[in-house]
Amino acid sequence: MPQTIDSAALETRAAELVDLARKAGADQADAVVLRGRSRSVSVRLGKVEATDSSESDDFSIRVFVGRRVASVSANPGFDLKVLAERAVAMAKASPEDPYATLADDTRIAREFPDLDLFDPSEISTEELTERALEAEAAALAVPGVTKTSGAGGSTGMGGLVLVTSNGFSGAYMGTRFSLSVSAIAGEGTKMERDYDFDSALFLSDMRGAADIGRHAGERAAARVNPRQVDTQKNVTVVFDPRVSRSFAGHIAGAINGASVARKTTFLKDKMGERILKAGINLTDDPLIVRGSGSRPFDGEGVTGQKMTMIEDGILRNWFLSTATGRELGLETNGRGARSGTAVNPSSTNFALEPGDISREDLIRSVGTGFYVTELIGHGVNMLTGEYSRGASGYWIENGEIAFPVSEVTIASNLKQMFMALTLANDIDRSYSVAAPTIAVEGMTLAGK
Repeated sequence: MPQTIDSAALETRAAELVDLARKAGADQADAVVLRGRSRSVSVRLGKVEATDSSESDDFSIRVFVGRRVASVSANPGFDLKVLAERAVAMAKASPEDPYATLADDTRIAREFPDLDLFDPSEISTEELTERALEAEAAALAVPGVTKTSGAGGSTGMGGLVLVTSNGFSGAYMGTRFSLSVSAIAGEGTKMERDYDFDSALFLSDMRGAADIGRHAGERAAARVNPRQVDTQKNVTVVFDPRVSRSFAGHIAGAINGASVARKTTFLKDKMGERILKAGINLTDDPLIVRGSGSRPFDGEGVTGQKMTMIEDGILRNWFLSTATGRELGLETNGRGARSGTAVNPSSTNFALEPGDISREDLIRSVGTGFYVTELIGHGVNMLTGEYSRGASGYWIENGEIAFPVSEVTIASNLKQMFMALTLANDIDRSYSVAAPTIAVEGMTLAGK
């Protein structure tokens, strides 16, 4: 693994299931198979702790009877006719949903772009083990590192097969390779932990195991003997790219059409208004070649296009599936993600587009502030925008990283944070959410 997997037989089976659902009384139907293959190895202190392998082809059928909808899932080997009849019977007994329907015929994809998502490279369990051991050894070789929490490597593939009663039939698969290591520096009650990892669709795009291990060790060693700083207001907080991706994720969540329809986002009434500092743009593009979040079509058979979600700080689009779009009086923009029987809007390759200043110059311009490398907890209220999270990182003095900091909390409101951003130019687009180093002015820091 990975190796090419033929999905033709699954497409045929899915098509038969849709046809049987129509014969059983469904007005519309779609069948989806979520495919997954994975293998992983974990090591600790030079020894293998665990190896895991899994394979799954999870079928689900969604049927529409008028405005009533029901979904049923099953494992391979089920009786097609029984499953179809059961789904239709459930739909007839369900309450009406005025927004439930398949994607419009005019929106479904007829041609699929080749996004180069599948790497046929083979990597054995022994090779995964060797990589994990190499990463751990490199971490342990860093001065100050005393032990590790372990290292792990994995390889796998995933994708879906989708057939609908209005003429769509398609399938895609993507591969994934990953490697991570967690290092511990210091002794006794003064131990500090940090980690590094990499993940890519293609094995050749992965960083070397020794590089990942060394960086994990260096990060852990740099955190030894942290200090607490005084509680203070109006602090400029700088988010390392590794944590700024979570900040970009908050923006993605706030402009998700499902949250807008449920009125659970503080941006629900802000379409067409400025929500970010002028000059800042956010894009979402499902068609990036070898993109971590790329897909030739969404969970409803619609091919999405690159979109500017926020332009010059102004909100321009929500993430929409067919049902969510209908509820908001809009059309899907191909962001329907399939998760078993459910279809919900989501981002694909989402990017907080970079600024024009280097990371070093951004830190230098801060003067005094807090550079965050790790966030703790989930203290973000998407209904009000209130933001409060535990954090650790480094204090900035005279524009330079001065000393490690731990056991503090940073707080503000996303509404204010969105208007107080300065972005560096060091974006890494290797992940489905991408963001550069970010400075946020005017936050409160709770320390000693």
